[in-house]
Amino acid sequence: MSPPEAALWNVLRAAPLRSFHFRRQVPIGPFYADFASHTAKLVIEVDGGQHTTDAAIAHDRRRDDFLAAQGYHVLRVNTVDVLRNVGGVVQAILAMEPRGP
Repeated sequence: MSPPEAALWNVLRAAPLRSFHFRRQVPIGPFYADFASHTAKLVIEVDGGQHTTDAAIAHDRRRDDFLAAQGYHVLRVNTVDVLRNVGGVVQAILAMEPRGP
């Protein structure tokens, strides 16, 4: 794991995000999710500068489309945000929590 991924992993394992039951490096079809919660149908991708090229953007779009077809919502967070504003990242994740009927 990259340092931003390791930092986020430590946060995902702590309350209040523990209820999501995230796993890391989760295979979903032909892709690996940085972090996934099967119960919440949420994938979190930590994106660094390598995700800004045209080829990477196209690959990420195909991947996001595949994951959406499997019922997952993809939340992409920037490595800088993870390292400098992890509280904001946590708030974005909590906003994705499924609500009961």
